[in-house]
Amino acid sequence: MAVENGICPLINHTMSGSPTMSGLMFSGGVVGNLVALLLLEVHRRREQVRQRQSLFHILVTVLVVTDLLGTISLSPLVLASYATKVSLVGMNKHVCTYFGFSMTFFSLSTLAILFTMALERWISIGNPYFYERHVTKRCGYISVAFIFIVCICFSVLPLMNFGEFVQYCPGTWCFIHMQHEMIQHIVYVNLYATLMLVIISSVVLCNVSVICHLVLMYRRRKLNQGSTVRRNRRYKRSLSMSEEVEHMILLVFMTVAFLICSVPLVIHVYINTASKSASGSKNYLGALRLLSMNSIIDPWVYIILSPSVLRFLRRTLCKQGQRSRHGVDEDVGTPSRLSNYSTSVELNKVQIMPWVN
Repeated sequence: MAVENGICPLINHTMSGSPTMSGLMFSGGVVGNLVALLLLEVHRRREQVRQRQSLFHILVTVLVVTDLLGTISLSPLVLASYATKVSLVGMNKHVCTYFGFSMTFFSLSTLAILFTMALERWISIGNPYFYERHVTKRCGYISVAFIFIVCICFSVLPLMNFGEFVQYCPGTWCFIHMQHEMIQHIVYVNLYATLMLVIISSVVLCNVSVICHLVLMYRRRKLNQGSTVRRNRRYKRSLSMSEEVEHMILLVFMTVAFLICSVPLVIHVYINTASKSASGSKNYLGALRLLSMNSIIDPWVYIILSPSVLRFLRRTLCKQGQRSRHGVDEDVGTPSRLSNYSTSVELNKVQIMPWVN
């Protein structure tokens, strides 16, 4: 079967390619997600001792588990295809369908969970009273279940002749057919791209709103000065605000990673649909690989920017700042101690020899 612009729907053997990149992606994804799950379990046990576990960390755990399942579900097939030099269609037509379904499901579910995390932060900071009364862990579990059900229903549509999964070169990838001529398949592709674009835009808006609220909280904390009660309140606020900033930093970097990994594919879909040209489909393999990189990047982002790491860095910087200030105080404080000593000597003279005056 001839290859047409990066799409090779019926070839039974893989074309030229190296499994090195796929092996590195698989290893990095599995190791990163397992380490992230270990850190999350340590954090969960600490919070369980304090009798509180935030909904945000539950959502992070679900995100990491989803990324791990996506890596385990897809990468072994790619490695097996390279090892046997048999394409996914050559293994079985249903293998290609499974691969395309998994790619669609995990890409949408990961982004939807990321949106749920951003929405949870936005409600927590922007509407704290509503959050305390109505947003519970049960709401989080229901939201995750709803996300999985919706993503499964959307990913199953190509099996009902609304959209189509096709094999891409070099025969180790299957995904949605981006350039089908039938109207229902074109609608499905654009619906997929539009859904991703809407969720990405919503995540960005929620993060921007959270950042604005954190800036306002910081300014209010600066203005609150006075009595000891106010200082205690300000101290508690600073602690809660530091936690919010930690969560925000993690969420922002995860969002940036997903933007980098998913936006190129969305742009390719819109450009090729608008121009009705197949010239851009050669870049689909790079866009698909970039999309699959998200499940590998997410856990490493959490490992590097986890709350424990951020607190360690903050404490280290604070200690260095205190040491530098102490050094300055010691240098400046030497003459002041001499002046205090001379003053005390003079006072002793006054007490011992009052007739001097």
